[in-house]
Amino acid sequence: MKALNSTPIITDTHTHLYSEEFDQDRDEMMQRAINAGVTRFFIPAIDAAATQSMYDLEKNYPDNVFLMMGLHPTYVKENYLEELAHVENELAKRKFYAVGEIGIDLYWDKTHLKEQQIAFKKQIQLAKQYKLPIVIHCREAFDEIFEVLEEEKSEDLFGIFHCFSGTLEQALQAISYNMKLGIGGVVTFKNGKIDQFLNQIDLKHIVLETDSPYLAPIPYRGKRNESSYLVNVISKLAAIYEVSEEEIAAITTQNSKDVFGI
Repeated sequence: MKALNSTPIITDTHTHLYSEEFDQDRDEMMQRAINAGVTRFFIPAIDAAATQSMYDLEKNYPDNVFLMMGLHPTYVKENYLEELAHVENELAKRKFYAVGEIGIDLYWDKTHLKEQQIAFKKQIQLAKQYKLPIVIHCREAFDEIFEVLEEEKSEDLFGIFHCFSGTLEQALQAISYNMKLGIGGVVTFKNGKIDQFLNQIDLKHIVLETDSPYLAPIPYRGKRNESSYLVNVISKLAAIYEVSEEEIAAITTQNSKDVFGI
């Protein structure tokens, strides 16, 4: 695993470090990331069942791990109001760095679209209340997501469009709502398509993410993803933007600070 030459700080803005896929070697995996220069890890919430493992993670890595709170759209089920109450209670209790990951996912199941829309909107309103960014999960739902963002757009709506995989037009629309684009392993895929237009988007709109353990970049595609693999994403972005890897790391980390306030 190569580290960048002058090792600037690299930020993984989206990683599920509490996933059971890391239970056997979490400390080693974290050390590999830190050795590669990845020292800031932002952790999205999924549902109430994940909360305690997120807190444990933060306790073990207090200098590196920053938590979000939210209800993931694919976990919006019959009990979603209960889950939203949990999000609300946790936000009232302590500091979080974002409300996420939230949004709409129509890939797996369209049954709860109405509930997903309600949950997305409600959590955007909570983010505004706490002056926090949102981190958006969107799968086969750009129109539905943009419809809610259009209704909620304001000076205090901002955040990250996680795992962005849309078109140039959709990228510009996301940016118009004060969203940064979360770029990860997909940018290295031959059929990922975003590599074909990203250089038309100013680097100030880009943040790095892995979404680990999912979506590992080439040459690890299909395997478990981990934060140290961000150097492969940086390498691809450096080629796309024709700048140094150090510059990609520095700009994207600054962008993450602008969003998360830390």
